[in-house]
Amino acid sequence: QVQLVESGGGLVQAGGSLRLSCAASGRTFRHYAMGWFRQAPGKERDFVAAISRSGSSTPYADSVKGRFTISRDNAKNTIYLQMNRLKLEDTAVYYCAAAQRGAAQDMAVNRGIDYWGKGTLVTVSS
Repeated sequence: QVQLVESGGGLVQAGGSLRLSCAASGRTFRHYAMGWFRQAPGKERDFVAAISRSGSSTPYADSVKGRFTISRDNAKNTIYLQMNRLKLEDTAVYYCAAAQRGAAQDMAVNRGIDYWGKGTLVTVSS
């Protein structure tokens, strides 16, 4: 069992930056592909970014490429999402996800996800 706890959400002006963190419990964190998803009000939950176990593969949604960066620190059991040049349409609840057997590319198509966090709200204002 893995527990995921997101933090770092908040209110930010358009064009600004935020860094989200997701802390995972357990001693096998490095065995999981990890990812970020988001759900805007009235919409379905969508893929944002994922990172492989080694950190060498990092697929992104087209809408965030060049603005968001996912990273992981296996020594701290934590992944991060650095979000720059935020837009109004980035407003959403951001969820952390873990996949025990799936690859980062699988997470990009919403497959192989075993665990979810409870989310952290990001609000981008004009």
